[in-house]
Amino acid sequence: MSARRFEGKTLAVMLGGTAAERSISLESGENIARALEQAGAAVLRVDPAEADWPERLKDVAFVFNLLHGPGGEDGTVQGLFKLMKLPYSGCGVLASALTMDKIRTKLLWQGAGLATPAWRELEATADWQSVIDDLGAVFVKPALEGSSLGMSKAETADELAASFEHAASFGAPVMAEQFIPGAEYTVAILGERALPSIRIDVASDFYDFDAKYHSDETRFSCPSDLTAEAEADLAQCALQAFRAVDGAVWGRVDVIRDEAGQWQLLEVNTIPGMTSHSLVPLAAKVAGLSLIDLLGEIYDLSMEVRHARA
Repeated sequence: MSARRFEGKTLAVMLGGTAAERSISLESGENIARALEQAGAAVLRVDPAEADWPERLKDVAFVFNLLHGPGGEDGTVQGLFKLMKLPYSGCGVLASALTMDKIRTKLLWQGAGLATPAWRELEATADWQSVIDDLGAVFVKPALEGSSLGMSKAETADELAASFEHAASFGAPVMAEQFIPGAEYTVAILGERALPSIRIDVASDFYDFDAKYHSDETRFSCPSDLTAEAEADLAQCALQAFRAVDGAVWGRVDVIRDEAGQWQLLEVNTIPGMTSHSLVPLAAKVAGLSLIDLLGEIYDLSMEVRHARA
């Protein structure tokens, strides 16, 4: 049924773009484009790095947006699609723009009573020692980037100053987030349900860009090591976090389980990676969904959301 859904349709896959995550977006987009073609769709690969790309969307029935990072995941192209009255995959303008900003996402979660590690927004004039005294060890990251780009760990004032300079090279604002010892998990959201959680174990200090995309030592466990009760609690936490930011259709929520067993929310990814080794397809597979089944559900849910919010 999922495969037949796409037969004879002209679809666009947005991929590439101009953000620092371009290479991952190209890989995600190509993986999805091939799957859709195998299901009988005519697919246009559309790269916003090329001139006059909106003109190529005139005759398509639907857009699968696989752009990662600023320019594709921050509400800008979603707003364009909305103005064009062109149905597209995933979250709308509000959720996309909000979750691209890690600071404002955390402010919203905090206001909603959801647990998230303490943080400080950093400026070049910050008292580095005061931040370390307040928070202890921290992760420093640009607030408007994804894939852990520009992220590093700091335990001293000198390390914090250097980490700020590194993160700031990716753009402002920059934040310091308290290091929480514990296991890291990620939960894929599909409609109103959470897919099986994935536990992430890395060989390095944290789950950075290399650990995500290059290291052979990063281990992903799905199903994870949780009891049925803990899995249900995590699913509910992830769904609450996703709904709080107006998330819709699909996405991924990253969390840490602290030493007291509480879930601490890290961030929401509204356009997760969809490469052959990405985490959402892995969770979908464990849930009994093939890649084309997953795309079929994303398509159906997106059409429902776009119709409801037209």
